[in-house]
Amino acid sequence: MQLPATATLDEAAALAEALPGSIAAGSGPLSIDAGALQSFDTSVIALLLQARRLAAAAGRGFQVTGAPAKLAQLAQLYGVEELLSLVPSDRAGTA
Repeated sequence: MQLPATATLDEAAALAEALPGSIAAGSGPLSIDAGALQSFDTSVIALLLQARRLAAAAGRGFQVTGAPAKLAQLAQLYGVEELLSLVPSDRAGTA
């Protein structure tokens, strides 16, 4: 699943609705690509936690790839960085 450039509260509901289909359509670990994220708020943390819960319920692993540094900082602030299995982006130093 690819996150869009903007993932704020306004987009969260539509993104959450897409989660079950993304989980049902694949096998193996659910990988969410956060590389395009540029504008986001705390709702993206809730979305990622929901994706992790759904993946676990389906017996699948979970990881977030291409995580921008700001997303990693936000996850750390909320104490969920380990739960989200963030893999930093190549441009993690730029945010």
